Amino acid sequence: MSTVRDMLRRKGSEVYSVTANETVYDALEMMAKHNTGAVLVMSDNAVEGIVSERDCVRKVDLAGKNAKTTKVSEIMTVKVIGVEASQDLEECMNLMIDNNIRHLPVYDGAKLMGLISVRDVLKEVVDYQRSLIEQLEQYIKG
Repeated sequence: MSTVRDMLRRKGSEVYSVTANETVYDALEMMAKHNTGAVLVMSDNAVEGIVSERDCVRKVDLAGKNAKTTKVSEIMTVKVIGVEASQDLEECMNLMIDNNIRHLPVYDGAKLMGLISVRDVLKEVVDYQRSLIEQLEQYIKG
């Protein structure tokens, strides 16, 4: 099974972020611009939190707040679960399922390497399983 580092090499490691003082609207614009479901909240290259589209809907719209006046700091998740680049993708998938999260920052030691989504992980796992099936079929056919 591939590691997170392997996946980042194929996928790319671009990280999109906002600051805690920006508005939720700014975060949503960033997500829309880069077609992503979450952005990290950063200050001086350090992760302070994460904010997702789900956070914006549940903590802004459903709470009757305004995205243009609500600060990211008011709705962001501050206890961010991350993974090491050397971790197995299956471990990441289980971590996401067990914690009901869709995005994980990836670190190599203390250095931020990227942000992965559950969709990224599932694609890699399915591709890996498809490859195994093809190999087994070839083996059986001789």
